[in-house]
Amino acid sequence: MSLAICSLKWEAAHTGAQTITYDSDGYHLVRFPYVTGEEQYDPWNMHDPAQGGDSASTFPDARSALIWPSHDGWGVLSAMVFWEADSAGLEYRARYVRDPLNLSTGYNSTATTDMSPTRGGQYRTYMWQMFVHPGTPLGLKISVRGTGDVKVSTPLMLAEFKLAIHTDVKTP
Repeated sequence: MSLAICSLKWEAAHTGAQTITYDSDGYHLVRFPYVTGEEQYDPWNMHDPAQGGDSASTFPDARSALIWPSHDGWGVLSAMVFWEADSAGLEYRARYVRDPLNLSTGYNSTATTDMSPTRGGQYRTYMWQMFVHPGTPLGLKISVRGTGDVKVSTPLMLAEFKLAIHTDVKTP
């Protein structure tokens, strides 16, 4: 079975804080730098700054959040998000979104997860599987909600976003 893989990582300790801004859907689109090494792996150029616009994207613009699938196939998406401790956060949410910036096929969220906080920092992993296609980018969106569903800008410490595409899906 062949796989095409993209693995992105952002860490506040190495890249600086990520400003948490909420889009009209109430979620923040997590950005990733254009680098390779350690957990960052992108031999298929699925996190290419040239994708999705007339000029090259630069981290931390919104397009630096996107993975552009290199192949049609069965995609296994996974993510890890670490938030700093914040007593104002009552719900921690994450979702995967097809075309979160409406650049091709239109915004389509899937696999939203909602969890209550534990004591201290919040450390979460997420996984979802779905068909993916070139030309339809994917993004990881997060949200922290407080009392009265108020959006809280709880700082992130670390985020990873990965896509493994099974390219040889059999059909009957």
